Amino acid sequence: MISATELPSTRPYLIRALYEWCSENGFTPYVAVKVDNSVQVPREYVQGGEIVLNVSMDATSSLKLGNEFIEFKARFGGKPRDIMVPIHRVMAIYARENGQGMAFPVSDEDSKPIPVNALAAAKSIEQTDEPPQPPPTASGRPALKRIK
Repeated sequence: MISATELPSTRPYLIRALYEWCSENGFTPYVAVKVDNSVQVPREYVQGGEIVLNVSMDATSSLKLGNEFIEFKARFGGKPRDIMVPIHRVMAIYARENGQGMAFPVSDEDSKPIPVNALAAAKSIEQTDEPPQPPPTASGRPALKRIK
């Protein structure tokens, strides 16, 4: 018999399910990440040790929602970047438009995932009215380029 400590984490399965729910219902899936040295993201967009990433099909390419990592390519400030987030660093996945989703515990002491029981997961669903603010632009003005 498999003990509870030997079971694989439910976190990657829940992330994939909520991603699918967001996509099928026309919502924009956002992932909140607690950043440490194991997270590969543009550091200039990290605020307070956290970053919020738009993981929609329109914002990413080569998206892989694996059991160990979320990997994709995205543009930040017009520059293409490779993003890699360990699953255990994901704090939440939610729909930008209505805030519905799920939050997960993330430990700062170590880089191992925290086991979550069903009751704790059910209590961790977040609902916020505000979407995250985009990072400020350097000049304060939108930078659109007309291409003919």
